[in-house]
Amino acid sequence: MDWSIEYYVTCEGKSPVKEFIDSLSAEGQAKYIFITRLLQEYGIHVKKPYVRQITGHKKLYEIRIKDKSGISRILYFAHTGKKFVLLHGFIKKTDKTPAKEIGIAEQRMKEYLSREV
Repeated sequence: MDWSIEYYVTCEGKSPVKEFIDSLSAEGQAKYIFITRLLQEYGIHVKKPYVRQITGHKKLYEIRIKDKSGISRILYFAHTGKKFVLLHGFIKKTDKTPAKEIGIAEQRMKEYLSREV
């Protein structure tokens, strides 16, 4: 597996995206594991129905999970060194990904990148 998966961590040491993943149903977690293994093996070449680029964003993508309890999304970006950084997870209730959820991911991505400098 060439690519690695990293979880965004707040300054306080919490990982909201990891907590979201842990809250998914067993079926949702199994789908998450399947998709992240695809990402680790095939990297940026994984496409629909597993992942999709966020419309209007060059860097943000979403992991697409659908199970009996609903539709979940995990927003992430690809970073240098063959690394995916998972930023934000949420339950999707509308057809379009809400701007609020994208905003949270964008803010976390900026914070993550600023810490690296």
